[in-house]
Amino acid sequence: MTLNVKMIAKLSKPGRYGDGRGLYLQVTKNVTHSWVFRFERNGRERWMGLGPLCDFTLEEARERARAARQLLRDGHDPLEMKKTERAALALKEAKRIDFETAAREYFKAHQQKWSNETHRQQFLSTLVQFAFPKIGKLPVAMIDTPSVLDVLNPIWYTKTVTAGRIRVRIESVLDWATTSGYRSGPNPAVWSGHLEAILPSQAKIAKIKHHAAMPFDDVPTFVAASRMRRRQKTLMFTRRSCAIG
Repeated sequence: MTLNVKMIAKLSKPGRYGDGRGLYLQVTKNVTHSWVFRFERNGRERWMGLGPLCDFTLEEARERARAARQLLRDGHDPLEMKKTERAALALKEAKRIDFETAAREYFKAHQQKWSNETHRQQFLSTLVQFAFPKIGKLPVAMIDTPSVLDVLNPIWYTKTVTAGRIRVRIESVLDWATTSGYRSGPNPAVWSGHLEAILPSQAKIAKIKHHAAMPFDDVPTFVAASRMRRRQKTLMFTRRSCAIG
């Protein structure tokens, strides 16, 4: 006996209703309908779920059962392969951490290396302000050169020193993510041989900060004091030379 759409619509009594070649429609006490596939492996009867009736039609369930039979023909256990695929998918999802999570994990593991409290706080605070809004929610495996530039370009010319430090911090976090198995491939935040070809060096764009000019009325006093210091140094050098001689 094979099933048909009209027959399925009328089934409400709990049990398993066969369609042939291992495919069954299972009806539970709560009148839920789902597809199952029966097969034998090494002399053992096994049942594998193929999905609920509300998600898979009769034809789709037949196709799923056919795929399972093909695996059996090839010497594979379809149920074990399904479990393996689920485990691999779960592992892959577990490794999908975003940049913000990776940055906080890196900071937690390395914060003791900053003896200066200000430097320790600046590591996360600058990322929170400039990097997290741009790439914080991106999986570290998806961060590429355009992603890094999206963070750096708006501040590279106006906050040059800060931008340089942020680049180094992004590079460190991505290195940690690669070593931890969350991403692979080259680091898109590395400077030498990569970003240096795109962004001008900080030395070329950093603004020179001049000392404040001395008030004109203070110049004579400053000059006199400087001359006095030079005379004192000369006198001390002469006395030492005489003592040695």
